[in-house]
Amino acid sequence: MRVKDKVILVTGSTTGIGEAIARLVVAEGARVMVHGLEEDLAKAVCRDLGEAATYTIADIGDPQKCAELVQATVNKYGRIDVVVNNAALTTRSNLATTDAAMFDRIISVNLRAPMLIIREAVQHFRNQGRGTVLNVGSVNALGGEANLLAYSASKAGVANMTRNLANALAAEKIRVNQFNPGWITTPNEIALKQREGLPAGWEQNVPAVYAPSGKLLTPQEVARHALFWISDESAPASGVVYELEQYSPIGRNPHKSF
Repeated sequence: MRVKDKVILVTGSTTGIGEAIARLVVAEGARVMVHGLEEDLAKAVCRDLGEAATYTIADIGDPQKCAELVQATVNKYGRIDVVVNNAALTTRSNLATTDAAMFDRIISVNLRAPMLIIREAVQHFRNQGRGTVLNVGSVNALGGEANLLAYSASKAGVANMTRNLANALAAEKIRVNQFNPGWITTPNEIALKQREGLPAGWEQNVPAVYAPSGKLLTPQEVARHALFWISDESAPASGVVYELEQYSPIGRNPHKSF
């Protein structure tokens, strides 16, 4: 029970990586606030997790909802020990298609919301004498795909914020870390690639240049990394930002396309 009795808020936890994290931390003894936009999905996750989980539906692009989400967690469980900032918009956009409204929307959810959620949670962390934040970034923070301009910019901002806050909060025993997942077989990613032209079952036939191990990473594998960083086992490390892939994205020049 690596997070026994901890209260954990996981944003964007009705599907994909966030859902996998929520399920794993409950199995490891935590109580969790599930968050998302679709109530039917949130209810389904909480139904499986039982009394250890509750949910809040909120569009965290609204600044007020960020504070309310943290407060809902404290109201339900009496405290908050961990924030996992996972929710993000992955809207496709390049320079020609990224207008001001789209850019502002992506930044509001992917970068501003994590900051505001941390800002609210830190008040409770200080009262409790400690706290932990895990930000879920993306390898696109290193530069990113041409059709993920705004998304890549937002995730680069999150990485900088992680390091900044880790330094600012270290003396108060508040840790802030981040990992940057690469290509993950979430349900949304599988469906998106099919809409973009890949055949059904494409995730089972990914060229080795993209999946040296023979398969892409799964949300469950990513969740195991999250468990380590939100548990006391990773203390006192803070300000860590690392790429969660099966190869190094830095300086990589794939010789094939898919």
